[in-house]
Amino acid sequence: MRYFVVFFLVALANTVGAQEATTTQSISGTIVNEFTFIPVSNVNIINLNKAKATVSDSKGYFELIASVNDTLHLSMVGFQSIKMRITNDWVKNKTTTIKLTEKAIALEEVIIQPYMLTGYLEIDTKLIPSRENYRYSISGLEQGYEAGEYSPSAFGKIMGSLFNPADMLYNFFGKKPKELKRLKEMKKDPSVRAMLENKFDRETLSMILGVNKDEIPELLQRCNYSEAFAKSANDLQILEAITQCHEEYKVLKKK
Repeated sequence: MRYFVVFFLVALANTVGAQEATTTQSISGTIVNEFTFIPVSNVNIINLNKAKATVSDSKGYFELIASVNDTLHLSMVGFQSIKMRITNDWVKNKTTTIKLTEKAIALEEVIIQPYMLTGYLEIDTKLIPSRENYRYSISGLEQGYEAGEYSPSAFGKIMGSLFNPADMLYNFFGKKPKELKRLKEMKKDPSVRAMLENKFDRETLSMILGVNKDEIPELLQRCNYSEAFAKSANDLQILEAITQCHEEYKVLKKK
């Protein structure tokens, strides 16, 4: 009986400890320059597990909802991005100091090729190339498809990809349900939306999707978004496009 009581108390202590470790709570931190120790403001911090985000203030300070073993992604223009795992010590102490390393940026030579304009509007409008992207509406689907040109071949390419499982990324959407669920949660969070609206580097999205950021243009192409959209859209627009593509995929899968 005595051994049973001891065993019960040990098991109870372990259970309580495990519950405390997995409890979601607010943690904080201060971000500084690794070499100067000057606080770094406007650092984007996102919890990749819970799709929660925030930005450091003028003193480098931030607060964020997290649990033990969650992963944070920190990014800032001019600094190397880092990923950090939430430890028991961080949760216990409530706060920590994070050091960011500045990037050494070498500017490359840029050659600007001007248009040979004449000064006459009617002539110059014909000299400047224009890119038009068209959106096709397809019966049975709530969403439409974007293509880079207005021609029968463009529409045929869309229809071909709709009914070809390999082209519509069935494998991608089937293998990454957690990542896509996380994207859906991100759309609802105002702080995440505000962050992604001002980002164009695809870095945070690549972390969420679990793909290389260079693969995102290919993903958009397979979802029938034009090359111009993939290059010019901000991260929030890319997020909307991928989640929209996933919704269309689910409709087609049911059929």
